[in-house]
Amino acid sequence: MHMKNLIEISRIVTKRKIRKIEIFDNQTLRAKKSKFNEFYEALRDGKFKNDREAANTLYGCQPTDSKYRQLKSRFRKRLLNTLFFLDINLPKAANYDRAYYSCNKDWTLAQTLLWYNAPSSAAQIARQILTTSLKYQFTDFIIKSARMLRQQAVEEGDEKAYEEYDDHIKQYTPVLEAEIRSEELYQRVVMHYYKPFQQHQDLEQRMTSYSNALLGLSEQYDSPVIAYNSYLVWIYRYEMLRDFQMMLAVCEQGEQYVEQHPVYKQHRKMTFFQNKKMAAYLHLRNFREGRANAEKCLRELEEGSEAWFRFMEYYFLLSMHTCNFTQAIAILRKAQSNSKFKKLDKVEDRKWQIFKGYVGYIIESKGKSSPVLKMQELDGFRPNSLIKDDAQFPKDQRIFAVHTLILQTLLLLERRRFTDAEERITRLKRYANRQLRKEEYYRTVQFIRLLQQLMKADFQADRASNIQKYVKALQKTPFFYRGVIMELEVLPYELLWDYVQKYSR
Repeated sequence: MHMKNLIEISRIVTKRKIRKIEIFDNQTLRAKKSKFNEFYEALRDGKFKNDREAANTLYGCQPTDSKYRQLKSRFRKRLLNTLFFLDINLPKAANYDRAYYSCNKDWTLAQTLLWYNAPSSAAQIARQILTTSLKYQFTDFIIKSARMLRQQAVEEGDEKAYEEYDDHIKQYTPVLEAEIRSEELYQRVVMHYYKPFQQHQDLEQRMTSYSNALLGLSEQYDSPVIAYNSYLVWIYRYEMLRDFQMMLAVCEQGEQYVEQHPVYKQHRKMTFFQNKKMAAYLHLRNFREGRANAEKCLRELEEGSEAWFRFMEYYFLLSMHTCNFTQAIAILRKAQSNSKFKKLDKVEDRKWQIFKGYVGYIIESKGKSSPVLKMQELDGFRPNSLIKDDAQFPKDQRIFAVHTLILQTLLLLERRRFTDAEERITRLKRYANRQLRKEEYYRTVQFIRLLQQLMKADFQADRASNIQKYVKALQKTPFFYRGVIMELEVLPYELLWDYVQKYSR
């Protein structure tokens, strides 16, 4: 940086500087008796759900109390300040991600300098942003930095520079418009993606239209934003059509795109491709290729990260659905032994507790005929405690109550406690009749109906009526899981039904 610019910036800082920059750094967080630190750690560990809990814990007061309101206001300011000093040089961070974060940070600096009448210094930073943006094809920053530099060229009377920056703006404006269009198409797909499958109706036709439009944009413009949006929408399209082979093929095309354009590698997009591949292997029940993919991907994912736990979830479900139970146990143990496991949010923690319950049942029921499974021990699994669980969960987590009752039914049947199993099935029936919307919990309701028929037949499967009606309903609507907890099946219901039929009074 030229001395002229250093003088220019020093002048601004001298006039406008504050006495102390309040951020959360290691030194601040070592002050254990600090209310800031106590607030920060509690939020980080998910201990507060609302202001009432926070105010009561920190000060023993109401949220409207001035002590708490002042702390919260100062805490928010310090937290936001810290965002300007994040460490982006993490081992797993892609160069693309680091560069985009740096451009955002530098653009804020350039705008600040321009605001305080330091155009020369602002222009120097804008040139750095432009150089980086051209390398990584950050179209939005190419245009923003070129506009600032074009204005600077006017003020300096530099006609050659003016034309250079004007050319950049004219070249990349259509690209930015195409990127915005690609984002719109992607967002329209995501808005409908998590809706119950029965509500999609004409979505297939629309998704075909969106996919083709994105393909056309990707062929017309060399933009990583458009390319990625195109891959994402085509993956979603084939997933919703349940064409998992084609879904795999598009994921692999996306990975090949990254290999051919390493400068555009984005960590989030790579983890998306990896997770969707595991989702495809899960639905195809292809354990061999799924395991090979997992061994490759787990070398790249940061252990304990949100993406890592999500990937481990699909790997675990694949192992369970293909009856590779020893592998499922190994995955469960690895996840539970991670130091970040205890810091998972409540929904994720409960999900893994349900996983543990099914594994415990498998060890207990299948271990009698499998020496390998019989030797397995599961830390923290207490079948009697699970049987006594009251299965009370918030409404948005009612599927956990259903799975808890199903697990209790399985364990009680394993112990030949048929009367107690009847009570759990009766509770499941109430869920199916009153709380489980058919379009959202269709397969779960069909399985509960099967349990009802078995109970009516006094647990004599060969005497049960209407069995085929519900079995066919399950077959007609195969297992489909997008990470939405209402669709969760730790073991497919068809397999659970095979297990349940073997229990007889």
